[in-house]
Amino acid sequence: MESYTIGQAARLLGVSVDTARRWADAERFPTRREGTRRMVDGPDLAAFCVEAAREAGDGEEASYTSARNAFPGIVTGVKLGTVDAQVEIQAGPHRIVSLLTREAVEELGLEVGARATARVKSTSVFIDRT
Repeated sequence: MESYTIGQAARLLGVSVDTARRWADAERFPTRREGTRRMVDGPDLAAFCVEAAREAGDGEEASYTSARNAFPGIVTGVKLGTVDAQVEIQAGPHRIVSLLTREAVEELGLEVGARATARVKSTSVFIDRT
């Protein structure tokens, strides 16, 4: 079974190490000592990630879409072409780049600093074990 330090867990959760420590202290996920380090077991961290994502979505209005892979974040770049556009979103530790029409970018009011959610629906998804 894979285990993670609090720092590694924080990076995977997209929060500061201090926030991850506070969550662990509040027993939102279990930790154990391995020498001087606090460790989180992989299955416990995975369960907490699902719970945290569910809690984060509770304040949002209902979404009606078949695309289940949602990455809420902030727009960090917009490049407009004559017909097309490229939009970059930073969603936690993930950088997502999407190519769409200029018209869609303008209608959505996408600009650097705007909150946006990247939704991914694909028939081909590759997973690397890191």
